[in-house]
Amino acid sequence: MAHAKNHDYHILPPSIWPLVGAVSAFVMLFGSVLWMKDSGPYMFLIGLAGVLYTMFAWWSEVVNEGQTGDHTPVVRIGLRYGFILFIMSEVMFFLAWFWAFFKSALYPMGPMSPIVDGVWPPAGIETFDPWHLPLINTLILLLSGCAATWAHHALTHDNNRQDMKTGLILAIALGALFTFFQAYEYSHAAFGLGGNIYGATFFMATGFHGFHVIIGTIFLFITLMRVYKGHYTQEQHVGFEAAAWYWHFVDVVWLFLFAAVYIWGQ
Repeated sequence: MAHAKNHDYHILPPSIWPLVGAVSAFVMLFGSVLWMKDSGPYMFLIGLAGVLYTMFAWWSEVVNEGQTGDHTPVVRIGLRYGFILFIMSEVMFFLAWFWAFFKSALYPMGPMSPIVDGVWPPAGIETFDPWHLPLINTLILLLSGCAATWAHHALTHDNNRQDMKTGLILAIALGALFTFFQAYEYSHAAFGLGGNIYGATFFMATGFHGFHVIIGTIFLFITLMRVYKGHYTQEQHVGFEAAAWYWHFVDVVWLFLFAAVYIWGQ
């Protein structure tokens, strides 16, 4: 922090990464459409590589800004607002899959009438028992969220870095365990992604959530590595806050999935 700024309204230097990220995301989207049209996954993989590299380079740049004193109180407010907007966009993303699931469940299409002849789940679909592995996974993810909250409290209230490390390690381990159990559940599914609307909406909603769990676990792991490097203070820990907010968002989405897809949806 030797180069800390003595004014709050510090303007960060221009960055090329938003443009590179947007172009890479477009290439990945366009490539996915071509992939669906049997043109191969090559353009999709090029776009994906660009997105991943942008994430690494851009976030490394943000970490360096924080460590060199560029993240003044006003800049940190902007970072928080930006991350809140990002989470709101994620909420709308999952809302689309919930909409698809509820529409299909409330108005299952039959040969004559969408209400009289349609059944939900579709005939022949054997759903998961929500009170076995899904319930265990719910408890695991909630405990992981509690561990992340403990780590955040240890920093902001007690400046106890040892408890902070322990809480993050527990959160990461439980997140990895959730992913393992989710993969185990998928391997025993009696239905697939294609062929019926139940499988399509189930795997898209829970699969994208699982992808977010993996991202959140990596996010927490990077946070833990930064803790070991001596990063974060009681006053300045925006990166840690972002990781905790993201993890709690993943928790809340899973609660809705558990209630709507596993319990009500069966």
